[in-house]
Amino acid sequence: MAKLKTGRHTSALKEARKAKKRTDRNASTRSKVRTAIKRVEIAVKNNDVKVALEQLAVAFSQWDRAAKKNVVHHKAASNQKARLSKLVAGIKK
Repeated sequence: MAKLKTGRHTSALKEARKAKKRTDRNASTRSKVRTAIKRVEIAVKNNDVKVALEQLAVAFSQWDRAAKKNVVHHKAASNQKARLSKLVAGIKK
């Protein structure tokens, strides 16, 4: 395509639009992960093992999805999942 009168290339404008879409999508995924983590931590704080295990499964799913979409690195997701597992295992005793 031809160059615009403003001096910007159309390809740069398209990349900016794509970047905004990706940013919004990634923010949504990160928000879901954070919410899941908070729910697990609240259940642990209340010493509710059953709810904590249910929320842990949801949190694992959210971390896996975020890693699959490259929102977070797969090893970072693994580390966080291990941290949450350890937290939940601590209330079983």
